[in-house]
Amino acid sequence: MKKAVILLSGGLDSATVMAIAKKEEYQIYALSFSYGQRHNIELEFAKKIAKQFQAKEHKIANIDLRIFGHSALTDQKLEVPKDQDVDNQKNIPITYVPARNTIFLSFALAYAETIKANDIFIGANAVDYSNYPDCRPEFILAFENLANFATAVNSKFKIHAPLINLTKSQIIKTGLELEVDYGTAHSCYDPIIKNSKSYACGKCDSCLLRLKGFQENNIQDPYLYF
Repeated sequence: MKKAVILLSGGLDSATVMAIAKKEEYQIYALSFSYGQRHNIELEFAKKIAKQFQAKEHKIANIDLRIFGHSALTDQKLEVPKDQDVDNQKNIPITYVPARNTIFLSFALAYAETIKANDIFIGANAVDYSNYPDCRPEFILAFENLANFATAVNSKFKIHAPLINLTKSQIIKTGLELEVDYGTAHSCYDPIIKNSKSYACGKCDSCLLRLKGFQENNIQDPYLYF
């Protein structure tokens, strides 16, 4: 069976990507990151998703991007924006983590090389987050070219970004068709923990885009909101 490394955040997009890889009959090697994110609870959801899709392995890499800051996801001094117009983002959002996808894909490439996998899947999306520079098709292609110069094996690496040109509504529709349990996929950037349960704030960009996607599918989001 062909192998694939799947970047698994524990969120809606990465859960959908994992379902796609499973449908395409890849043996799944999931890779998540504890990178100092304020929504570190997502890793508990990543574990559930990896189990749901019978990942062969699920590794969690520990890196600390808080040392660089300059992102509301890694710097507690910065507030996560709430109630913004997510349809009209003109600037790079403060929730962008500098070089995050470059770092994550580099780890995934090392993992793929060691298990002799040619395929890496990432849930990058250029539609909803068009101002994230590391979610553009050009970035994915550039990293794929780099991957094939950067390793010690004679393999042809392929970076799969199956959601790159889909809206959130289309992503959710795809996932539902593949029986993704979105109740176990965390999206919120600023979650609220109460009585040992995680609730989404319902107001950050990620929550608003997710809620909009479910509304456009005429389905209620199964996740808990505060």
